[in-house]
Amino acid sequence: MKIYLLSLGAGLLVGIIYGLINVRSPAPPVIALIGLLGILVGEQAVPLVKRLMSGDAVTVSWFNNHCVPHVFGELPTGHRQAVVIGDKPEETS
Repeated sequence: MKIYLLSLGAGLLVGIIYGLINVRSPAPPVIALIGLLGILVGEQAVPLVKRLMSGDAVTVSWFNNHCVPHVFGELPTGHRQAVVIGDKPEETS
């Protein structure tokens, strides 16, 4: 969650700078961003409907495991992962 707040803060800072120097943002208008959100949510309707049509229950657990990660992405954990090169694991940052 921290990375999202940092991203929002950086965007606000850039927006303020753009406003101070009277430059229009190259970002898409809000209507385009709402359309992108609709695409993400709409993609999740297909597996949801397939599950309902197969007669399987749609539980909160299933929804959280199959739909939420695609819409919100995997949140960064900040943990280092070991990468195996040959026979020797090496840490990445």
